[in-house]
Amino acid sequence: MNKTTIIQKLVTAALLCAVAVVGSMFSFPAFGSRCAPIQHMVNIICAVVLGPAYGICVAFCASFLRNLFGLGSLMAFPGSMIGAFLCGLMYWKTRRILPTLLAEVFGTAVLGGLCAYPIAVFFMGVDAGAVAFYAYIIPFLISTAGGAILSAVVIYSMQGSGVLAKVQAQMNRL
Repeated sequence: MNKTTIIQKLVTAALLCAVAVVGSMFSFPAFGSRCAPIQHMVNIICAVVLGPAYGICVAFCASFLRNLFGLGSLMAFPGSMIGAFLCGLMYWKTRRILPTLLAEVFGTAVLGGLCAYPIAVFFMGVDAGAVAFYAYIIPFLISTAGGAILSAVVIYSMQGSGVLAKVQAQMNRL
């Protein structure tokens, strides 16, 4: 990769991170969790445009910034990062959008929801008896399903107009 491509990827990743952080202001409570669907939309767009490594980095940076600014909790880390990794990996392997959307939902809701339990117990001081190990799956599912729907609209629109192929070609050129 040349310097121009690297800079374009970094700027795109930074913009997507900013969208995720600002988008987290548009969250809603669901079953004891704050659902921020924009983060999941960003995960999927990042997976399709930049790939899994950038997706994980964007998810981590957005989660970190959301915590610094008081817009999120430690629960932002497991769901967003696992979802970003799985959907990035799925798109990298299949180049298909629908399985990528489903991978984000599964990674965030199920795997991220299960990983949120030990974080809640060990780092946030939540009483282990007060919350079941699967308690975060439903709120994470609501959030990531909303984000998957939003990203499907954006990505299929980009695909239909031919913009997606141009952006991907620009990001992958040597």
